[in-house]
Formats: sequence, C-alpha cells, structure tokens
Amino acid sequence: MEGQQIPREAIKLYDLYIHGEIPRREFLDRLNKYTAAGLALPTLVAALMPNYAAGQVVAPTDPRIKTSYETIPSPNGNGSIKGLLARPASASAATKLPSILVIHENRGLNPHIEDLARRFAVANFMAFAPDGLTSVGGYPGDDDRAGQLFGKVDRPKMGEDLHAAAVWLKNRPDSTGRLGATGFCFGGGIVNALAVRMGADLAAAVPYYGGAPPAAEVPKIKAAVLVHHGSEDARLVMAWPEYEAALKANKVTYEGHIWPGAVHGFNNDATPARYNKAAADEAWAMTMAWFNKYVRG
Repeated sequence: MEGQQIPREAIKLYDLYIHGEIPRREFLDRLNKYTAAGLALPTLVAALMPNYAAGQVVAPTDPRIKTSYETIPSPNGNGSIKGLLARPASASAATKLPSILVIHENRGLNPHIEDLARRFAVANFMAFAPDGLTSVGGYPGDDDRAGQLFGKVDRPKMGEDLHAAAVWLKNRPDSTGRLGATGFCFGGGIVNALAVRMGADLAAAVPYYGGAPPAAEVPKIKAAVLVHHGSEDARLVMAWPEYEAALKANKVTYEGHIWPGAVHGFNNDATPARYNKAAADEAWAMTMAWFNKYVRG
C-alpha cells in the first residue's frame, strides 16, 4: 500500500510507538479508530510495521560483496560491540578502502540496517554497522522486543561502544583512514555527536532525521555535514535552523535538505507507510555523492 493512502495521524501514532512513548497494545488499540475509513486493521499494521524482505536491496549472498560479523573491544563502554562488516568482493585483503559507519535506529542492528551496509559495499566502500544492543544479547529478530531491549541499555555506555566502533573502522589496516558516518533517527543523533567528538578524525557525516548537537559544541565539528529531514517531522524541522546557523557561523562545510511531504523515517523502505521513494532516492544519491567527495576524496 502506498504511504499516502495511510492516514497521516496513523503514521504519527506509529512514531509514538517506535519512540517508546506508547506500548504496542495501546498503539494497536488506537490504530483501530482508522479502520472506519475502510482500512482493515491488518492492512494498516502491515503498512506501518517493517517488512524487511520486501525492502531488501542487496541480499546477504550477493556475490559482489563479502560480509562478516566482527566483535570490537569497547573498554569504556559495555566491554565490546558486535556488528556487520561489508566489503566489495573485488577488493583484495590488502586493498585499502574508504569506510562508512552505519548507525541504526532505536531497534538495533535489524535487517534493514544490515542491508544499508551491504549497499555501501556494492558502491566500493567498506562499511560497518554496529549493534548497540550487543550488551543485552543483540538484535533479537523482532522489532518490538528490540525496542524493549533498547530501553535497557546504558545509554552513555552505548555511546562509547559506537565511538569504539568508529575508531576501530577508521584504523583498520584495510582502511584508507578516511571515515564517514551515517545514521537514522537515534543513529542520526549519534552521527552528529560523533562529528563533535571526533573532530578531524571524521571526514563526513550524514545524519538522517537525527537530533542536533548543542550549538556550543558545533565549533568542534570538522566533518562535512549533510543533513536530511522530512518536512512533516515537525520537531526536528523546527530545530534545524539553530543547527544550521551554528554550522554556518563556524564555517563548517554543510548542506541541509528538508524533503517536502516526507515524514520521520522516510528513507526506510522496509516500513511502507513512512517510506517516501522520491525523497529517499534523491537523498540517497546525495548521500553517496557526499561520501564519494569527502570520504573517497
């Protein structure tokens, strides 16, 4: 079902659910009111909830890539963090590649985020997608359970885990030493935080609908920053001008795009009601061009 056929209020309700503001049962109960418009509840749920098989672009068995699960030490965090490493199959072990860190939404390393890492590998980057849920057993295979687990992880320690993953990826012997980072929702906020923390050690940052860092911290950013928001994502759109002003005042290389008609999560092609193909395709093309310019160099 096309996203625009789903009531916008139902999509907002889904956002409340995925951000932990209402439990699943309340989400389903409140969703029932929209069935009066002739939409069956199972149809609504199917459009709102992720369908990872339908959204997959690069299969795990794609011969163009090589993947492995790696565990990274994180002495200042939860001890270690696991994630998916993806490289182009055409690259030898000695080939040095530009690297992209891919940071998930608040559901951990689900199949969609793994697919994004594989997409970067097809584009001749080395990509690593860490799982912030590692300390509680990792992504459990179910997004509802993943959301519950996400709330149990020590947030500062998770931040240290993700930073450790970034440092590890940048310093791998098969890395050129040039690192980019992209993330979505929670991951977008983490990308902004990494841009502040890592300074010149991060070449490029592409946060999708992520929270901005404090304006006072923006002077620390040395990465080239490309920001994506959906025009219907009111809270983040309202916050963007302050972030943009700080980026501009500190002469940070940046671009910001507010995509018309797009909602929070518009890039996620595994969630049909939120996915906006036109905005997602153009934003992704810009993202790839950004990394090619500032990370591949």
